[in-house]
Amino acid sequence: MDLGLDGRVAIVAASSKGLGRASALALAAEGARVVITGRSPESLAATEAEIAATGAEVLALRVDVTDPEVPERLVTAAIDRFGRLDIVVPNAGGPPHGRALDVDDAALTQALEANLLASVRLVRAAVPVFTAAGWGRVCCISSYTITQAAPLLALSNTARSALWAWVKTAANDLAGSGVTVNVVCPGLHATDRMIELGATGGTRPVGDPEDFGRVVAFLCSGPARFVNGAALVVDGGETLAL
Repeated sequence: MDLGLDGRVAIVAASSKGLGRASALALAAEGARVVITGRSPESLAATEAEIAATGAEVLALRVDVTDPEVPERLVTAAIDRFGRLDIVVPNAGGPPHGRALDVDDAALTQALEANLLASVRLVRAAVPVFTAAGWGRVCCISSYTITQAAPLLALSNTARSALWAWVKTAANDLAGSGVTVNVVCPGLHATDRMIELGATGGTRPVGDPEDFGRVVAFLCSGPARFVNGAALVVDGGETLAL
């Protein structure tokens, strides 16, 4: 299938590692030019080199996606470098574990900054460019916790569910404009971080990050034009929520 991504330009946030990295690699493999971000100079440089080795054009920017000024800077940088912007993949690392009655205001605020507001800001910055062109794709990387809350992940449950509610209403606002807004909700995947933590050694289904990246690439594609306001769970059937 031709995903129609050749020559498109994508910003993938927090993409020097993990599922963000897998998403950037998948988009690049389909011919997209990608802007990647990260805080670690070592991992950012390694991912930049890996993408460039495939022949794809890549711009690597060391930024903190929770900084309120960063989204506008990313959009400007993408247009300055590549002359256009077609896709954004908002993403950020997940908050720490904690039960609902144990988390304090500071932890909630930090979770909302990283897993709600950072994504909202990036979408807001990109949408005027998309609507002017009559084409755009937003694919937020979230978590399965928006469909089935996890007892020890109160911060993730809260911030990511808030993002899902915002995406659902934003998608409705943009219906018919050529711009789609979706959420992809990963379960456990064999990222370097999860392997280091020993989280992939049990009986739970474990996904391949490369496959996850291809799901993101599809949601950012031409053929996915009628998928809007959806939350796609990628967890191997682990969650039981209807």
